[in-house]
Amino acid sequence: MSNQLPFEFDHRPSFDGNDYLVTNTNKEAVLWLDKWSSWYSSCCIIYGPSGCGKSHLGNVFMSMSNAVSANLDHRCLEEYDNSININHNIVVDDIDEKLKTLADEKNFLHIYNNLTLRGGKILLLACKAPVHWGLKLADLRSRIKASPAIGIGVPDDELICAILIKLFSDRQIRIDLRVVEYIVRRIERSFISAQKFVEKADHAALAQNKKISLGIAREVLNDMGL
Repeated sequence: MSNQLPFEFDHRPSFDGNDYLVTNTNKEAVLWLDKWSSWYSSCCIIYGPSGCGKSHLGNVFMSMSNAVSANLDHRCLEEYDNSININHNIVVDDIDEKLKTLADEKNFLHIYNNLTLRGGKILLLACKAPVHWGLKLADLRSRIKASPAIGIGVPDDELICAILIKLFSDRQIRIDLRVVEYIVRRIERSFISAQKFVEKADHAALAQNKKISLGIAREVLNDMGL
């Protein structure tokens, strides 16, 4: 890798204090979030494998739209109705894991309809595309089918590289791009793995009173079983 990154990516201010990085992997999903107030449906669905950044997008949406997180598994419908009356917009993470029974679907449909009546928006995050959710309730199935569904994949090399550089920068660590390239080739393709690596590498460098080198990178990768 040369001394300049051969990648182009946008820095998006995130609403939890970090930058959100946009590449071809997640660009379409980010564009949909940008226009959340003008969605043609009350609902938008973003799906992709674990570690692809869906939850981060959910946090961005909550800050953009004053939405609240709805877990569906521990609050009664009255609580959700009250919350919707105040906030109007909600995010549901792992929705495909929370609609296991017909009762789950009926409860969620109630929330969906209540929110729609109030002009609210709902962002659903899932690992699987909606066609694979196995919905039993026809009314809910039709509403989900009519909603935009955007798939995002695991972070590509471009995004993992950008994430690593940003995470190191957050810790005021300057790192040789050859070391970043070495890490990118070996690390798991997930935000969580990148965060874990940077934290461990920072601790190792501090403990050894060294900068983060190829040697420390190898040590940390071995420690992570990579």
